[in-house]
Formats: sequence, C-alpha cells, structure tokens
Amino acid sequence: MCGRTACTLAPDEVSRACSYRSRGGQRRQPRWRDGDADKYRPSYNKSPQSTSPVLLSQRHFDKDAPVDECVLASMRWGLVPAWFKEDDPRKMQYSTSNCRSENILEKKSYKSPLNKGQRCVILADGFYEWRREEKSKQPFFIYFPQTPSGSSQEKTEDQDDLATSAQSKETSERACSAEGGAFDSTEEGEAPCEWTGWRLLTMAGLFDCWTPPGGGEALYTYSVITVNASPNLQSIHDRMPAVLDGEEEVRRWLDFGEVKSPDALKLLQTKNSLTFHPVSSLVNNSRNNSAECLQPVDPGSKKEPKPTASSKRMMSWLTSSAPTKRKESDCCESEQQQQKGKSKTPLKSTGALQLWLQGANKKPKTN
Repeated sequence: MCGRTACTLAPDEVSRACSYRSRGGQRRQPRWRDGDADKYRPSYNKSPQSTSPVLLSQRHFDKDAPVDECVLASMRWGLVPAWFKEDDPRKMQYSTSNCRSENILEKKSYKSPLNKGQRCVILADGFYEWRREEKSKQPFFIYFPQTPSGSSQEKTEDQDDLATSAQSKETSERACSAEGGAFDSTEEGEAPCEWTGWRLLTMAGLFDCWTPPGGGEALYTYSVITVNASPNLQSIHDRMPAVLDGEEEVRRWLDFGEVKSPDALKLLQTKNSLTFHPVSSLVNNSRNNSAECLQPVDPGSKKEPKPTASSKRMMSWLTSSAPTKRKESDCCESEQQQQKGKSKTPLKSTGALQLWLQGANKKPKTN
C-alpha cells in the first residue's frame, strides 16, 4: 500500500521537474491550473486527506486543448466518488487512498472514473513504507534512484561523482537564468531547459470530482493505484504504488483519448526500479514535518549509516540547490495544522535537506 509520501519541491520546481516532450518533440513545461499552485504545500510527511500535486490531461478541464497537453492540479488524497450523496466527504465509511489494480473494474468507486478516462499521475519525492518487525515497525523511504544523468539506473558508489553532479547543476541553473529565469516557462509553455534536479516519483492514479449535494465548490480527489511489490521491496511490504517509469509511460497513462482503458491497465505492472533507505520513526506521526523524516538511519546502531550512492546523490543535490530559489520557511508547515486553523510555527532547522527547501536568510516573497 501507499499511506505516506513526501513532496518537498516548491510549486515552480514541480512544474519544471515534470516537463515533457510534445508529439512534435518540443519540451513543454506543464502549467498549474488556476489557483492550484497556492493550494499545494511542500511537505516531508504527507498523509491521506492532504493535498498533493497531480499531473493530468488539460482536456479534463478544456475540451479544446491539444490532446497531448498536460496540466498540474492540487488534489486531495482519498477519492470521493462523484455519486457520493452525503454533504461531507469525511462521512465516507471506507478508505479510498489506495486502489488495488486487480480490483479496479470490480469497485464502482474506481470503475466509473476509469471508464471516463480520469487517469492521473501523483507526484512525490518518494513514499514511506513500514516493515513489520518483532516488536515494532521500521519505516523506509522509497524513491527513484538518483543519478547525475537523471537515469533510473543506479550507479555504483565509485561512479557517483557528486562533485561533478553539483557542478553540472550549478552550470545548468546559470544557463537557465541566462535564458530568462531558472524556474519560469516561456509564454508558450516551453520549458527553458531540462530539469536536472530530483527525479520525482510518478505513480499512476485515478481521480474524481465531487460537488456537495447542496451546491458549492467542486472537490478534486485521487486514489493511488497499487500492485504487488517488486522483489527488492517484498521484504518491506507486499504492495507498492503502480510506478510509471519514464515519459512514455506517463504520456500513455494520461492520454485517455488515444490509449483506451484496457491498454492503459497493461501499464500497471510491478517494476523493480526503486531504491530505499531506512528512516527514523519520527515519520510515524504525520504531524512531524521536518527533514529528519527523510534522513537515512541505521536501525541497529546509533551511528550514522554508510550512505548508498542514491542517498548521497539525494543529499548532494539538495545541499547544492541555490537557497535563493526556495520558498520561505512556512511552505512546509504541517498541513494538518493548517486545516485545523492553528497558528503558524517555524520549523526547527534539522539539516541540509530543510535548508535546501526553505533557503538560508531568504526574505519572504511579496506579490
């Protein structure tokens, strides 16, 4: 299953990170749906009922949009069917945060969105999963292997030249800035340069749009589709998200006009393309929202664990990112606290990952 994720990129970075090539071969940068960038809040510890960035076809909102045009939207985790009759989605009596791939056509909540082509891609740095142990559960952070080339193939440690990677990233950022802004698309939506940062995990999902029976604002929600765990993850859990590995799989999953449901379902396969590392039990409580949730730990020792090539790549890239391009410190405030209307409290500094996200000595943005 998938019950907790992390997505720490700022809205403009999410847009750059999921750039894609159009049918004409032009690299495009998806725009956020009107107002949705403000609804999304980066977080180290996202749980069901929180809001996450989702990639989908623009045709769901504009029937005249090009068939291959994508858009970003903020959606709530936990699908609320359009036919749900209660006045409050919290009154649902069953969980829809995950949808088993083998049961999609058997469940009304998922069969209807699938038949309507309401397929989406949930974006995240990675997801958390817990391995049952004798007296407790050990959490792990699971994500695409990160390499300087952006490939999903993991490199060996002696090949993982972190200094070269950081230098390449700085060069890329300077080049982007010279073209008119490292995190802005052109007016036509063309991406100014390819994203060389963190490779986001792309998970297949279904979404629906629910409107209160008495009228009101429409609520967009989604469910993460799951499959049997890959061989390297079976020791942690028997299920995993249905991962779409590469632009072509993402394109086919989203193109509900050209790729009909039977063919789209064939994309939902177990893939042995993810890596992982153990993390602190701090992540067990969804109220904890700090860089410590992601940092590797050694479950059997108090000493710092020897980092893997991918975890070193992760920390290197996060550390090397320009702090002046990060959101201010309240961008990662606990979403649950926001929903309950609690006052904002600054997050305690916990290392390179948080500094990367928040930015050092950054003044708040002004509109």
